[in-house]
Amino acid sequence: MIYKYFKDKKISSLGFGTMRLPTIDGNVSKIDENATFEMFDYAISKGVNYFDTAWGYHNGMSEIVVGKALKRHPRESFYLASKFPGYDVTNFGKTEEIFKKQLEKCQVEYFDFYLIHNVCEKNIEQYLDRSYGTVDYLLEQKKNGKIKHLGFSTHADFDNFLRFMNAYGEHMEFCQIQLNYLDYHFQEAKKKVEYLNERNIPIIVMEPLRGGKLANINDELFSTVKALRPNETPPSMAFRFLQSINGVLVTLSGMSSFTQVKENIQTFETNEPLTDEEISALFKLANKMTNSVPCTSCRYCTEYCPMGLDIPKLISLYNEHEFTGGGFLAPMYISTLPENKRPSACIGCRSCEAVCPQVIKISEIFSDFGTKLSK
Repeated sequence: MIYKYFKDKKISSLGFGTMRLPTIDGNVSKIDENATFEMFDYAISKGVNYFDTAWGYHNGMSEIVVGKALKRHPRESFYLASKFPGYDVTNFGKTEEIFKKQLEKCQVEYFDFYLIHNVCEKNIEQYLDRSYGTVDYLLEQKKNGKIKHLGFSTHADFDNFLRFMNAYGEHMEFCQIQLNYLDYHFQEAKKKVEYLNERNIPIIVMEPLRGGKLANINDELFSTVKALRPNETPPSMAFRFLQSINGVLVTLSGMSSFTQVKENIQTFETNEPLTDEEISALFKLANKMTNSVPCTSCRYCTEYCPMGLDIPKLISLYNEHEFTGGGFLAPMYISTLPENKRPSACIGCRSCEAVCPQVIKISEIFSDFGTKLSK
């Protein structure tokens, strides 16, 4: 197992994410405890020592089962991370109640790592509103030893990411971001990586396989990459890409089977960063996979939109929504916009299309987007 150092802690480069644990009869609330225990036991025996859970995973059951699984091992043999569930804005003002319950569910006296969860457009105002006392309470728990290290996770765009960092960056010891070779440019992960590196803030990676999409690539599409590294699989190449990114401390994998655990551990037994040619091949593969609307964000269109829509941003959300086949990111962001700034507000005047260098049929895209979001 590859290890990296975080202050005085020697941490496995592969972290065990617990959002996708094995279930019984496909019921997300019924975690298969025996299968989970077997996976945890094997992972720990092979050197994995970072485990990540959260209040809402598996409808609240992940923390409970993770607590049971880890209770069977010495406390000093693992590092446990959980998170304040700010993705649900009704939880603001309940930080103390939730935090105490999390310690109880996980059967621990402290969290090694604790995160302010999913800073995004939907909750940025609540996180920045100090009257809730969210961050202040968590800092107090760090002072009391209940939290060893405090950080945050985010799906926010770069502007709101910076707003959070400007407010609380001095207290953030690490940051968890969605990072993979597809989202490196697709969701501006590169900008976050560069910023965090400048601040010397270690990166925890979530969604390294983009919910499995980067693990299940057909042979024809993957052939160019395979020719460069014949012994690698789609998942291992995605992990090798992350081994090539400066500042990555832990790569989380939401493993749901014993086979996945074994295969991922085998990959992380060696550190084999990619060459520039191999990284370029992955980026070309990503472009083929996304097949996105070719907006270059020149913003000529916005000058001519009578509704004042942020057309490039909405197109980027459309691309995300199309690639994911739905997902939560686009609806989450758009729900924060006023009604007259959403795709459905497009009046179809085509003024934007008249000046678009890429000849994008913007009005048709927004009509399609509005229909899909309303389903």
